[in-house]
Amino acid sequence: MTLNELKNYDGRDGRPAYVAVGGVIYDVSASRLWQNGDHEGAHQAGQDLTEELKSAPHVRSVVERFPVVGQLEAAQEIPVTEKKAGLTPLSMIIIGIVVVLLIATWLI
Repeated sequence: MTLNELKNYDGRDGRPAYVAVGGVIYDVSASRLWQNGDHEGAHQAGQDLTEELKSAPHVRSVVERFPVVGQLEAAQEIPVTEKKAGLTPLSMIIIGIVVVLLIATWLI
């Protein structure tokens, strides 16, 4: 499941409440602490809570008690096109102008 798909499981309007932690998706719908997908006003279901759990007052094993419903797919990175080494035409023009200005300044 992607992060975008996970957002649909926010626990609101009768939808299941899922949270992701460490790439694993848990169903927290049955927990009285996740009513309507809200966890004590601090967290909303339908999100990856991996970072938030690091500062939680409980340990990760509390979340791991809930049923596992899937895996969170890693976000696909947009490939970066390889840049060619060398100067672009614009940078060559700018360098040329700077060189001309330096020579003109030296001659004056």
